[in-house]
Amino acid sequence: MIYYGRRVYEEVKGMKTINVPLPDKLVAEVENYVKSGWFTDEAELMRTALQEFIRHNRLKLMEQFMKEDIEWALKAKTGK
Repeated sequence: MIYYGRRVYEEVKGMKTINVPLPDKLVAEVENYVKSGWFTDEAELMRTALQEFIRHNRLKLMEQFMKEDIEWALKAKTGK
């Protein structure tokens, strides 16, 4: 079990809790999405946002690595 103040959370296998301070304006946005029914709670919103960020940037990172590999191969081929 993990204790946060008066709340007790069961540890979920394969998951880690991360405590991140957020600006009040961002917290208000998160709360509005939850209250509007877009997400069941703040944790679901944060998981979804992080998954989308990682998915989006993973493609960019892979593109960057491929470009670097191509540049390296072209330089090796021309002997520069």
